[in-house]
Amino acid sequence: MTRCLLPLLVIVAMISGCAPEPGSKEWCAQLKEKSAGDWSTNEAAEYTKSCLFKDDEDE
Repeated sequence: MTRCLLPLLVIVAMISGCAPEPGSKEWCAQLKEKSAGDWSTNEAAEYTKSCLFKDDEDE
């Protein structure tokens, strides 16, 4: 059981480590390329807050 679980956890950690942090410039650019119909509610809210109405002081 442990032999199967460990490689699975490593793969999941590697995949999740590749995604940009929500709200970052990279994330905004990635989401901008994605069809708006494919956005989740959380993604739309974070995009609005972080990418459209971002304060210049936050940078």
